[in-house]
Amino acid sequence: MNATPAATATPENAAPETTAPQRVLQRLILPTEASPDIAPLYIEASDARSGASGSAFGLGGGDSSDAGAPGQPAASATSVDVSELSDRRSVRIPAQSMRSFGTYFNAFPASYWRRWTPVRALRLVVRTAGSGTLVVMRSTARGSLQRHDSVSVTGSGETVFELPLTAFGDGGWYWFDAYAGAEDLTIIGAEWTADADLARTDGTFSIAMTTMNKVDYVLDNIATVAENPDLREKLDVMYIVDQGADRLGDHPEDLAPLQAELGEQLRIIEQGNIGGSGGFSRGMYEASTNGTSTYVINCDDDIVLEPETLVRLVTFADFATRPTLVGAHMFDLNNRSVLHTFGEVVNPWRIQPALANTEGQLGHDFSAEPLRSTPWLHRRADVDYNGWWSCLIPTETVRAIGLSLPVFIKWDDAEYGLRAKKAGYPTVSLPGAGVWHMSWVDKDDLVGWQAYFHERNRIITALLHSPYPRGGRVVRESQFMDVKHLISMQYYTEAGRLMAQRDVLEGPDALHPSIGTKLPEIRAMASDFADASAKKDQDSYPPVHMDKPPRKGRPFTQPHRFMLPVWTAKTLAKQLLKPTSPRADENPQAVVPHLDAKWWRLSAYDSALVSNAEGTQVAWYKRDPKQVRDKLAQALTAHLELHRRWNELAAQYRESAGRITSFEAWERTFAENPAPVREKDRATGTDTVSSGASGASGGSTSA
Repeated sequence: MNATPAATATPENAAPETTAPQRVLQRLILPTEASPDIAPLYIEASDARSGASGSAFGLGGGDSSDAGAPGQPAASATSVDVSELSDRRSVRIPAQSMRSFGTYFNAFPASYWRRWTPVRALRLVVRTAGSGTLVVMRSTARGSLQRHDSVSVTGSGETVFELPLTAFGDGGWYWFDAYAGAEDLTIIGAEWTADADLARTDGTFSIAMTTMNKVDYVLDNIATVAENPDLREKLDVMYIVDQGADRLGDHPEDLAPLQAELGEQLRIIEQGNIGGSGGFSRGMYEASTNGTSTYVINCDDDIVLEPETLVRLVTFADFATRPTLVGAHMFDLNNRSVLHTFGEVVNPWRIQPALANTEGQLGHDFSAEPLRSTPWLHRRADVDYNGWWSCLIPTETVRAIGLSLPVFIKWDDAEYGLRAKKAGYPTVSLPGAGVWHMSWVDKDDLVGWQAYFHERNRIITALLHSPYPRGGRVVRESQFMDVKHLISMQYYTEAGRLMAQRDVLEGPDALHPSIGTKLPEIRAMASDFADASAKKDQDSYPPVHMDKPPRKGRPFTQPHRFMLPVWTAKTLAKQLLKPTSPRADENPQAVVPHLDAKWWRLSAYDSALVSNAEGTQVAWYKRDPKQVRDKLAQALTAHLELHRRWNELAAQYRESAGRITSFEAWERTFAENPAPVREKDRATGTDTVSSGASGASGGSTSA
């Protein structure tokens, strides 16, 4: 084979050759299923015989002329034939064609390793059979392509590239492209390695997966772990914290074989529904007290797992210069080539999630815009937190800063990332580590029962972490949101928000006692509000009737910013004082699809049929001036008190944060929220309330 240990690196870019023991940082992988919608995340194809230059092989602002093999024209992008994707680690490249591994799962995120680890030299090992050319490419933070090295290969053997990691300070990736010659070229495997002695530790991990009534998803994820020897080798325990009514234990025919396969590596814990923060805290608690786990990986139950993701999270954490939270990215479960975000921060002025890279975008589709042709993806995104759909946390960190805030369903992951950062534990959202999850795009959790948790937990996060006097814009923005919901006839949502504001004012010591009771309390209010009473079909309601359409029939438009105060005053005057049309109680005045259900449109009606974000139900919104008067008065009172007492409350919440996130506080909460004993449990004599692991009490069972 025509290759040397240092390949053909030129003197100015060569890394020093090393003979130290190597550890694999990242391996070439191909999809676990041969599906065209996820193939672009793993491999790209082109016809090397074509003289046309494809946009997938050049980056804006960069020189794409080097994208072709020596002496060959630039390649044009085509789809990979999924029949090629029959092996997890290898792929056959047809003669006179090219395959690129400059993709999400196979490019090497060099800037992240450069920033967060001591690694300064890499080794890329590629095993091949057949003849062709291997080209190592790199990119800069601007997204410019640069050829780093190339070598011709023949026969069967191994090519080793020694690669420097001294650049990449602000961004950039490494990857390699493979060009087949007159005959097929097979990539048998490839690994990126580094000096094993640079790793800070060689850790093991536990998984904390909290679930509620999503048995099929959880069983699939357990099976994925059970079938993967690389994960099993590093796995201590997979903790499934079951808080649902339909429990894993109700499906012994499916669970028993997995329990037999995993043995002590699978532990099912049943407890009451105390939300994501309660479920994850239980798993974090168990992993941090089991005496073996270096890390705990929080995972949502309804993800589809790329098993190599967990291996990469652990490997990166082992090499991190300091104990670091390492998170996976989220892809859309229903559109699997679409990335949710490339990394998130918390806007300190608003205490709202924001993109870490201001040039980035939500919902990036790799099938339409591949990694190599998307410049902003080459700039490193430094984050404040990672969503707990999949996030590794060192157990050292958990023992140092405590468990989650007892805040049920929202802001637990973001607040934890901010708290960890203050304590010196950074978070990295690691490219090449991804899972699939239901997208937020088709949901609207700012309306309905979840609005309570959004409002309360955001204000608490601001009290704990805002660097600005009185929380920056948080109080003012909260008041504006109250007005928007009221003029939109969303009175149930507003009732939840008002309850949230009152509960914040009660102080932090009310959080633990109410964590298992607040959701039933909020849901019980729904029967009092028309906007919370939904039906499946529009035809279940009376026909639409309106005597005189608003705006003289003209299209609705959002008020201009400079006119907004006047518009709001006029609209509130109408909402507060003008009686509703008598006919509006008998017939809805309009049908408003969810996409059009904006506050500046809904405010024009006395009643309307409004669909939900999923398109599964329709509610009849009805304007009620009394509701507006009462709730607006409550909102003004609450916000005046929040503004007046902000400094006092901030000191109170910050002083108590260590206490309410402590292991001791959560032990009491676990004990006070055991799994409910159901009729079927009584009938079968099943005991769902037994001793918890590591001394915690509350509903722990082993299948």
